[in-house]
Amino acid sequence: MRRRLEISQARKLLLSREQLLAAGLPVRRLRQDVAAGRLIRLHRGAYVRAGDWSTLWWEGRHLLKVLAVRAASPGTGPLFSHTSAAVIWGLPLYRMGDKPVQIVVDGRRHSRVIAGVIRRDMRLAADEVAELDGLRLTSPARTALDVARTGTFEMAVGCADAALRQVSVTGQQRDSDADAEWRADVLKRAGIGLRGVRQARCVIEFADGRAQLPGESVSRVRLHQLGFSQYDLQIPVTGSQGDQYWVDFAFLRSRTFGEFDGEGKYTDATLRSAPDAHTAVLAEKRREDDIRGVTGWRFARWGYEHIRTPDALGARLAAFGVRPPG
Repeated sequence: MRRRLEISQARKLLLSREQLLAAGLPVRRLRQDVAAGRLIRLHRGAYVRAGDWSTLWWEGRHLLKVLAVRAASPGTGPLFSHTSAAVIWGLPLYRMGDKPVQIVVDGRRHSRVIAGVIRRDMRLAADEVAELDGLRLTSPARTALDVARTGTFEMAVGCADAALRQVSVTGQQRDSDADAEWRADVLKRAGIGLRGVRQARCVIEFADGRAQLPGESVSRVRLHQLGFSQYDLQIPVTGSQGDQYWVDFAFLRSRTFGEFDGEGKYTDATLRSAPDAHTAVLAEKRREDDIRGVTGWRFARWGYEHIRTPDALGARLAAFGVRPPG
């Protein structure tokens, strides 16, 4: 099971050449381990064990590469941007794949790639530069904008949803003033001349901080592509014994609730409230039964395999009698 990774955890996984040699690993064996895939070379003088690498999502792998670049840089280190800044802020990047580390280099005429690092020529305002845990990076607002400009629409929406959620949602309550302020702050930075500004504006307007997982964000994108419009998000339901539940989607015309069911909802200890996966599955069944009983509505569930394309999600929903208007 793959896992999420925080900066402190990533630093413990990062192995320097000096550490490995000091632990008694000969230079020849180091080279052999890299060639055999037992060690993954992240950047100059930085490695991670293949077993640890295999347990990480792409965001965690990219965070390791970011830390490796920082470790190889003198002084205050580079200023990270785009997807590299996003992983430092802990923002999700749906299906990001293997991407180079991205940093800002002021004064160059063109962006270029050197040693697996994209050096971008960007002019930043003072409030667009921040520092987190010893790493210099673009601010959350600027990071969300840059991912919205340059990422896929699905990735950009998931990232923007999470960034918006951090500043405008507490528990299940959305602060409409904070929501509007965030959108205005990001959009004012989308100046004329920046590549991808048109998509960025669409992403920021589409963003919704109520989405709790990137799978929910991508689900909204697919529903939009399918022509759905009459549905609500994060609907409160009071159970038969007074329990308060929240449901991801409510399709009003078909009287059906929709839930995105990522595997991590049951297997990732950081996402579930139950002590183990088995208990989480049973608790979810009781929750669904209670909601069905008090509302009389049906349930439709889908996972990551169903949101890869609009057609895949459309077919899944149709199996539960949920279809777009038309």
